[in-house]
Amino acid sequence: MSDVSPLRLVVLLSGSGRTLDNLLEAIAAGRLPARVVAVVSSRPDVRGVAIATRAGLPVHVLPPAGRAVEDWSNAIFAVCRTADADLVVMAGFLHLVRIPADFAGRVVNIHPSLLPAFGGRGFHGMHVHRAVLDRGCTVSGCTVHLVDDEYDHGRILLQETVPVLPDDTPESLAARVFAAECRALPEAIRRIATAHQ
Repeated sequence: MSDVSPLRLVVLLSGSGRTLDNLLEAIAAGRLPARVVAVVSSRPDVRGVAIATRAGLPVHVLPPAGRAVEDWSNAIFAVCRTADADLVVMAGFLHLVRIPADFAGRVVNIHPSLLPAFGGRGFHGMHVHRAVLDRGCTVSGCTVHLVDDEYDHGRILLQETVPVLPDDTPESLAARVFAAECRALPEAIRRIATAHQ
């Protein structure tokens, strides 16, 4: 991977930071030609902020409350421009933002279902896994996709499937899907880095 220049990533998060943790591990292990140059959190008191701080990353806490979507989106992408981001990664980021023209095709999201199934407003976390089980699906998985101005809508870059087992609970299915996410997101970013050369 030494012949691939590392992508400069800005990671957007809203919670536990498990996906940020996974990306940092993949980078440290040499499996992902990237560097996280900044983290933006929509909430101040979340584990993701602590993970970023511990890793010595610049952290920007930008809560959406009381701000118009346009203004809030502008504030987020101002951070991305200042950090000279090649790619913006939504990693458990639970908000809709407006993607400015200069970042079109440069924002990715990881979603815990096989889109277009079980996507859209309100479909995040355990809500997705409960819906998959309620529907009686025999397969689920995750999707890495480009982000546009609609929830879970942009072009699909990579999907990974996992079986839904007869005795699954939302929690056990979530764990299996998250393990797939930990493989799929770094792989999708690696492919973008390779194509970026």
